[in-house]
Parts: sequence; structure tokens; C-alpha cells
Amino acid sequence: MDKLIAKAKTHCENNGARFTPLREEVYRILLNKDAPMGAYDLLDLLRESNDSAKPATIYRSLDFLLDFGLIHKLESTNTFVACHHFGCAHPVQFLICDDCGDVTEIQSTSLYDALSAQAIEMGFIIKQQTIEAHGACKACAQAS
Repeated sequence: MDKLIAKAKTHCENNGARFTPLREEVYRILLNKDAPMGAYDLLDLLRESNDSAKPATIYRSLDFLLDFGLIHKLESTNTFVACHHFGCAHPVQFLICDDCGDVTEIQSTSLYDALSAQAIEMGFIIKQQTIEAHGACKACAQAS
């Protein structure tokens, strides 16, 4: 994790921004979690070390981390997950288990290419692509 934090700090500095201790702490919390987290859940954990943290504190940190590609927002659940391969433009798709909450990030370039081709045919320019698929993970599907 320390290597990833160092990479995030360098990524921010190379793009003219500071990876402050607060931003680092929020990113660390997300890196340590196996499941996506909502802003207020993050705030509760942040308050364990920073009792003066307020909702605005967490939202500013999340906005920064999103802007620099260090985290992803799952729109359908209004939660956040850490990105482990930031610094590159990549299509993002998520497989979200509705039973256990597990989230798997995948990168299907063929899906991205098909979507882009259809968008071009319609004269539409895609600026960002995130696709979320809900269902059951392998473990949950086998359990039912």
C-alpha cells in the first residue's frame, strides 16, 4: 500500500496538486476496504483520527481524489472505491454483487470500443465512460 500511496503523491505533484495528509488518509481508508464506502461511512472512519472532520471535509477530499483518478464513484450506489491503476485513461466497468456488496473493476476494451463506435455513429463524443453491472458474484451465485 505504501508504494501505491507514494505513486499517488507523485501523480498529484506531477499534475500540480498537493496530496495532503487528509487526502492521503481518505485514500488509505478506501484502499483498506474491500467494499465500496459511502461518504458518511468514510467520515465516521476519518473522525477516528481527525475528530474535527465535517461532511464538507470528506466531500472536498472525495472530489479531489475523483478529479485525479485515484478513486471511482459508483453512481448506482453513491459509494466510492479506490483505483489501483490511476494515471492512465482507461475505460471502467464494474461488476457489483447485490447480495454481498463485492465490487470488481474490469477493463473491457471491446465493450468500450463498441460503445464508442455507436456514439460516433450518432455524432456523440464520450468524455468519460463508467458502466455498472449489478448481479451476483460467483460465491453468492453458488450459495443460492
